[in-house]
Amino acid sequence: MKKSYYVYNNGTLKRKDNSMVFINEEGEKRYIPIETVDEIYVMGEMELNTKLINFFSQHGITAHFFNYYSFYSGSFYPREKLVSGKLLVKQVESYTDKEKRLDIAKRIIDGASFNIYRNLRYYNGRGKDLKSYMDKIEGLRREISKSKDIKELMGYEGNIRKIYYEAWNIIINQEIDFTKRVKNPPDNAINTMISFANTLVYTKAISAIYETQLNPTISYLHEPGDRRFSLSLDIAEIFKPLIADRLIFSLFNRNQINDKCFTKGLNYLHLNKETSQMIVSEFDQRMKKTLKHKDLNRSVSYEHLIKLECYKLIKHILGEKDYEPFKIWW
Repeated sequence: MKKSYYVYNNGTLKRKDNSMVFINEEGEKRYIPIETVDEIYVMGEMELNTKLINFFSQHGITAHFFNYYSFYSGSFYPREKLVSGKLLVKQVESYTDKEKRLDIAKRIIDGASFNIYRNLRYYNGRGKDLKSYMDKIEGLRREISKSKDIKELMGYEGNIRKIYYEAWNIIINQEIDFTKRVKNPPDNAINTMISFANTLVYTKAISAIYETQLNPTISYLHEPGDRRFSLSLDIAEIFKPLIADRLIFSLFNRNQINDKCFTKGLNYLHLNKETSQMIVSEFDQRMKKTLKHKDLNRSVSYEHLIKLECYKLIKHILGEKDYEPFKIWW
C-alpha cells in the first residue's frame, strides 16, 4: 500500500535502481521502494538531482518542500498523467462565466463556514460557552448566498473567520492571547501553528487533484495566479476546520504544544524539529483515520474525502450533478 513519506534529517536523496535511497550526514542509508511511495515531504536540507525528479515523474509522485522554519517552499507536480480536453474546457468556462464561478465559490464558502460552525458547536457541547460566536457566524452564513461577486463573498468569509478565531481563546485551554490571523510571516505561536497545519492540508489537496483530471491552476474562490496551485487553496478551505483546526485544538489542549516548542527569540516563528515531527505524525494519523461515509455506505479515510471532493467538483463542472461541498455530518 502506498503512503506518504516525511524526510526530516539532512542528507542526500537519490535514485538507486527501483528505489529511492536516503543517505544521512553520517553516511547511513535507507532504501525506500518506489512502489510504496504516494508522495514525499522534504522537511530538511536535502540534496537531490534531476535523475530523482525524473524518477518521481515516471511514477506520478508529488514532492513537497519545506524550509528551515517549517514554511512551505513549493511542490514538484509531475507531468499530468490524467488529462481531459473536455474537462479542461469546461473548467475554464466555469471560471470565465461570472455566474458559474460565483456559484462554485459560494458553495465552497458554504461548506467551509458550516464546518467552522460545527467545530464551535462541538466545543460548545463540551463546557465551552461559544453560543454568541455561533449566532454571529450563523447570521453571516445566511448572507453568503446573497453575495453579488467574489469580493463581497470573501468579505463574508473574512468576517466569519475573524469571529471564529476570537473563539479560539475559549476553545484552547492555554493562555494564547490570539487576536488576529497574521501570515507571511506569522507573529506568534498560534499563527505559526495555523500556517503549518494549513499548509499540510493544502499539500494534500495538491496530491489529491493530481490523481484526477482537474487542472490545479484554475480556481473559483481564490484568484488564479502565477506560481501557485490555486484550486488546491479552494479545496483546502473546506477541510481546514476538520483537519488543521481540530489538530491544533487537540495538541494545545493535551499540552503537546507549549512555549518550549518554538524558538522564542524568533517571536515563536520557528517550530523546533521535534515538535514539527510530532505535528506531522499526528497529522498523518488523522489523514489515515476512517469513517463510515453517509452516501457511499463504506469506510473512507480523511485523505480520501479530499479526493472525493475533487470528483464531486468534476461532476458539477461537466453538468452531471450539482456540487455539494463536504460538510461534517457527525
